[in-house]
Parts: sequence; C-alpha cells; structure tokens
Amino acid sequence: MHQTESRTRQARRLRSDMTGAEIHLWRMLRGRNFEGLKFRRQVPVAGSIADFLCPEFNLVIELDGGIHRLREVEDAERDLKLAEAGFIVLRFGNEAFLRNPNELLDAIRWHVASVRSHPPHPSGSA
Repeated sequence: MHQTESRTRQARRLRSDMTGAEIHLWRMLRGRNFEGLKFRRQVPVAGSIADFLCPEFNLVIELDGGIHRLREVEDAERDLKLAEAGFIVLRFGNEAFLRNPNELLDAIRWHVASVRSHPPHPSGSA
C-alpha cells in the first residue's frame, strides 16, 4: 500500500504527541541503543501507523493505553493486516510495559534471535 500525504501528517502528529510509555520506550530504542537494532517511531506501515518499527526484522511494537480495551476488534484486524504484509506485532499495554520494561525487551530479543536462527530462504520459498 502506498504512502499518503494524510498518513504522513498523522505520523508526524503522533511523533509529537507520544504517550509517557512511548517516550520511555523510545529512549531505550533510539539511536540503536538496544541490541544495535534500528527502530523508527510512529511510522506508516501496511496502511496504518505503527508505534515502533524495526524494519530489518519486520517487527512492529505497539504500546496500548486504556482506550485500546475498547478497540480490541480493530486492533486484531490491524494486526492481521500487518501479519499478511509480513510483519510480526508485539502488543503491550502501557502499564505493563512501565511496570516491567524487560518483558517487552526480552520479547524483542526472542523475536530477533528466532529470525536470525531461521533466515528466509534466498529464493523466497522454503
């Protein structure tokens, strides 16, 4: 799906209006501070805007506030679209992340390790 001007504007707005949990995670991830991985924040991906993206490993990280409890169906549909586009989504609640950031960081490490131990076949098929 191609990028639209409105989606770019929305991503820029979200970057300036990040939640406390998103700011905290961004401080941990930015500048390849975490495991040398490159992350982008509030980036358009597969028709939506991901909170955080590690393009090298097709990894999307979503930090959800309380409003997402009311949007579980929409979030599940969005996760499915991202999965169909080849992305893995790690979704954590803001409170859970702030209580124990290592749980999310360990999930990122696990995903990266699993991709590195099973690289895709060069021909694109298994």
